[in-house]
Amino acid sequence: MKKVPAIVDGRFKLFESHAILQYLASAFPGVADHWYPADLFKRAKINSVLDWHHSNLRRGAAPLVLNKALAPALGLPLNPKAAAEAEIILSASLAKIESFWLKGNGRFLLGSLQPSIADLSLVCEIMQLEVLDDEVRARILGPHKKVIKWIDDTRNATQPHFDEMHAILFKAKEKLLKMHSDAGSDQTESSRKPALPSKI
Repeated sequence: MKKVPAIVDGRFKLFESHAILQYLASAFPGVADHWYPADLFKRAKINSVLDWHHSNLRRGAAPLVLNKALAPALGLPLNPKAAAEAEIILSASLAKIESFWLKGNGRFLLGSLQPSIADLSLVCEIMQLEVLDDEVRARILGPHKKVIKWIDDTRNATQPHFDEMHAILFKAKEKLLKMHSDAGSDQTESSRKPALPSKI
């Protein structure tokens, strides 16, 4: 399929992030049950979060980051209209996480006391906002205090692996900032050049 992420486990090959998470949590006996519980009802609830993720949160976060920050690095133009539309979807998704998926006494999705693969998947989706300008990211996440705390709880529950896996985001942000700075310098230099005299 030429898609990432993908894994190879012996002769078994698999792509799609949620399928990979489900396989890894089920295939190895040492994985704690809370990641993807054997209980049928709990597992179905986690599956419902994962399905909701791709039809809601993903449709907001990924296009926003692409059209507001990443596009130039891929040789594409920024698209403010697409970014604005994606931000509306993202804000609605963050509000839904707070009002529905984070209900209950637990610190994690579905009111759980321990994180599941759903927490990993959704938090990683939101973490890509790190490549945006700090002011933009704060404006989007700022109203959602429960989401911010849940991200911190998930980070703390999965250290040191969380920071290790997300380090690439901060490296990408540094490169994007440098690209933006270099582009600004080029524009400044161009504006300093004397205008050519008109022949008209």
